[in-house]
Amino acid sequence: MFAIERRRSFQRCLVSLALILLTAVLPKIGYPQVARMEVLSLQSRTLTDQEFLVGGIEGQPVTLGGELRLPRSGTDRLPVVILLHASGGIGSYETDWERDLLAMGVATFVVDSFSGRGISSVINDQSLLGRFAQTEDAYRAFELLEKHPRIDPTRIVLMGFSRGGTSTLYAALKRFRTMHGPASRREFAGYLAFYPACNVAYHDDEDITGKPVRIFHGEADDYVPIAPCRAYVERLARKQGYDVKLTAYPDALHLFDWQAVKAPTILPKAQTTRNCRLAEADNGEIINVKMAQPFTYSDACVELGPSIGYNEKASAEAREAVRQFIAALIKTQ
Repeated sequence: MFAIERRRSFQRCLVSLALILLTAVLPKIGYPQVARMEVLSLQSRTLTDQEFLVGGIEGQPVTLGGELRLPRSGTDRLPVVILLHASGGIGSYETDWERDLLAMGVATFVVDSFSGRGISSVINDQSLLGRFAQTEDAYRAFELLEKHPRIDPTRIVLMGFSRGGTSTLYAALKRFRTMHGPASRREFAGYLAFYPACNVAYHDDEDITGKPVRIFHGEADDYVPIAPCRAYVERLARKQGYDVKLTAYPDALHLFDWQAVKAPTILPKAQTTRNCRLAEADNGEIINVKMAQPFTYSDACVELGPSIGYNEKASAEAREAVRQFIAALIKTQ
């Protein structure tokens, strides 16, 4: 009996020692410590695409939620990355990115653009919300965070995925910032757009910010093809003073950084405009160029059944690229 008790005591000591060693090792491998989490109320408005494009400000007011996570306590002002979700709403891909960013000492702010509008997903019906709703939300999130005592207003970065990536990319247009941007006239320190849609030609879309813009896209993406983004970046490359870079990943599908989707997955009812060529008309309407008519999601070019899937190599390379981008931003500003 005594021997059994001694053995149990020894085992408890081993467990305690293992926990102590684990605690000591975790900070060294970059495990993010969240010093504080705040759920903030975000006042925005819901505009149709046409209202947004003509500079309207009379959209339906809406109260959204956002989660701010701070990597350390104190009084110093921190850089922050605002994250805009994809068509399915907030997912673990954003949680994964939050962990990476917090480990670097960067705060994160995840905007929920759907719940406050009574939406859970627009995957199967993209018409439920305009393309620029999240761009509007991003500008309003900037105004909220630039006044926060722990946030450095000169180091606010915008990052988005798919639908949110499209909103991120076009938030860099000077025209949109003039019409809808922060009242302070400050702007984002950088833009990180993951697999955005670039198949709409907007007026003055070559007049963008001088801040760095980074686009990350998969060459095998059949949901939001890379080709229109390549063409757009080529147009921008002809201009002087722009810091825009598109990184393409071979064999990578849509949502290639989402570790939860291990195998390629077809979304049978998901809408894709991969074969649509669209353009902005003078009155702010979006036109189906082939039909020369206002675009709707019932147009023949809208298809169903695109794929998503994780790509370990592409994800790792993109994460390293973002890490270097953020590190340089923190260092230089």
